[in-house]
Amino acid sequence: MAESRGNNPMIPAVAYRGFSLKEPAGSLRDPFSQSDPFGRENSTLSARITDRHSPLSSTGCLMKHLLYSSLLVLVLLNSQQLRAQSISSIRVDGMINPAVSDFIHRSIEKAHDTNAECLIIHLNTPGGLLQSTREIVGDFLESDIPIIVYVSPGGAQAGSAGVFVTMAAHIAAMAPGTNIGAAHPVTLQGQPDSIMGAKITNDAAAFIRTIAEKRNRNLVWAEEAVRKSVAITETEALSKNVIDVIAKNDRELLQKIDGRQITTSKGIITLNVRDAKIETYEMGWTEKILDLLSDPNIAYILFMLGTYGLLFELYNPGSIFPGIVGVVSLLLAFYSMHTLPVNYAGLALIVFGIILFLLEIKITSHGMLTIGGIISLTLGSFMLIRTPTGLEVVAISWKVIVATVAMTTFFFVFLLGLGLRAQRRKATTGQEGLVGEIGETIDQLNPDGTIRIHGELWNATSNSGKIPKNTQVRIVSLKDLRLLVEPNKSTKE
Repeated sequence: MAESRGNNPMIPAVAYRGFSLKEPAGSLRDPFSQSDPFGRENSTLSARITDRHSPLSSTGCLMKHLLYSSLLVLVLLNSQQLRAQSISSIRVDGMINPAVSDFIHRSIEKAHDTNAECLIIHLNTPGGLLQSTREIVGDFLESDIPIIVYVSPGGAQAGSAGVFVTMAAHIAAMAPGTNIGAAHPVTLQGQPDSIMGAKITNDAAAFIRTIAEKRNRNLVWAEEAVRKSVAITETEALSKNVIDVIAKNDRELLQKIDGRQITTSKGIITLNVRDAKIETYEMGWTEKILDLLSDPNIAYILFMLGTYGLLFELYNPGSIFPGIVGVVSLLLAFYSMHTLPVNYAGLALIVFGIILFLLEIKITSHGMLTIGGIISLTLGSFMLIRTPTGLEVVAISWKVIVATVAMTTFFFVFLLGLGLRAQRRKATTGQEGLVGEIGETIDQLNPDGTIRIHGELWNATSNSGKIPKNTQVRIVSLKDLRLLVEPNKSTKE
């Protein structure tokens, strides 16, 4: 809308959509006022337009436009404000395994769906599986949501695989009293040969250099963490450009990173998190179960428990409950082993050790089979989890192994052995208990007669001719309540 006052400064002149409005109102020149085909002037239309585009009406229209525009701007600003108020937070406390990898992946997706400003991962880990670590690092590098790894609380660590996870974050932070490092490759089967060790170390060094270069962190220290197994405190990490921030708690962390520009897969994002609301996500019950099953100690215990259950069911058919427990335990153990780097040679040694224990029950070996079973079971237990890449620190606790081997030896040698020996023992009651017992003839057996056994009188038949009175005889069999006997060649002592 343009305004001009013309000759009289007190008379407003308004040009609007082809109208020229100048006081007096009667001087309005209306371009829409014209005659119809019959020569009559369209006075109604002219009057309507004249009233709609009067000076007061035009000013009101402008005010409405300004009001609507202001409201739209306020809505957009408020929407941006609300988005900045949302931050997702999770905690990873323990080994890095497939369950943790899935949990982090799901948390990144959820943060994206809720338009969270960023995702904070509170980390405390001694390390974990290489494959899971690579999956987490890949999610970080491809994320369009800023990822903040915060090694906390005080006393926490980011060891081994945790170094890779921390350095891969958009922002790496640590709490006072924490440490990071010691990512040198190690194995559970002793020191590898020089060639294999060099390959493992070089692969790990290349992996962490890639991460450090992507995040503009200290390449020299990153490689030393792998090759020399160095570890540093949070203050050293900050001075060496390994991390970005040291913060005592979440609120201080948000204040220090507020306003920082982060480069994600979508582009550059400016963090607006000073007064943000933190929403904490927890693992679901299925993820907690899978996380528990990914523990190699749990997998080992489940495998041995399943073996015990099946053997008990086989030696005591109809028990049902031990068989159910055995099958369920073995299935869970196999699932857990599927997520772990299992050495099948170690698994074979465990099975062979159990076979030796079973043979000890059947065969008299004077303890040789038991000793072989103990050695085989122990070696197989230590070899069960392998770490071919060297970055993984998962292992079965030696305390668990010793306790399991001791319990297995006690179970097979004593409990199961005593049970089987009791089943093979000669009956001592009932009709079967009389076979092999020694009695004495009351009268002459020719071949029939009467004998006394266990203070009872029985009809007996000799299977070796006449047997004199008061002669000791041995019971051979029992048929139709008549004992078949023969003379006892040796006196029962």
